[in-house]
Amino acid sequence: MPDLPSIYLITDRKQIPQDKHFLRVLEELLAAGVGMLQLREKDLSAAELLPLALQVRRLTNKYSCRMLINDRIDVALAVDADGVHLGGHSLPPTIARMLIGPDKLIGASTHNIDEVFAATDQGADFVTFGPVFHTPSKAAYGEPVGLEKLQQACHQKTIPIYGLGGIKPENTPDVKQAGADGIAMISGLLCADSPSSSYHQFLKNFDF
Repeated sequence: MPDLPSIYLITDRKQIPQDKHFLRVLEELLAAGVGMLQLREKDLSAAELLPLALQVRRLTNKYSCRMLINDRIDVALAVDADGVHLGGHSLPPTIARMLIGPDKLIGASTHNIDEVFAATDQGADFVTFGPVFHTPSKAAYGEPVGLEKLQQACHQKTIPIYGLGGIKPENTPDVKQAGADGIAMISGLLCADSPSSSYHQFLKNFDF
């Protein structure tokens, strides 16, 4: 299994409060110790995403943070990202591996145990699993899977699993006890009054 950090930051610049700057929030989190992030700005075309990805790549290089690009293998290659994160409508991991090479990370989004097995069989290095709890940003994926389903998936896993969706400091230990290798975070970090303090709180509660 790859050696991955406990917290996986997923970006959504539209959730950043208007009085804050996206790249400054990211830099605060990277300086605090975030070790892996996914640039996930699905509304942008490849041409629009590329300059943003280059800016984020400079930050991740500065702070030795792994950077994955959501879905866009072309942009990942263009900025020499550390990997890609694939969704249900992306190319399968087997094809992504052929394109991106043997040394890059491939993450995959999953919402049930069958999808975890499929991603594993197709060569993903890790998966996100959720939404574990209710969260507006993941409402399109239906009802939360809950801790029991997460525990079942973790019990049968052969690659790392990140719990995703509705995770707060108070339920972070429950996600850890269910067997997750880490937590994937969007608003819990990006929208916090103090992103760096929030990161340290989540890290403390997960690595208890």
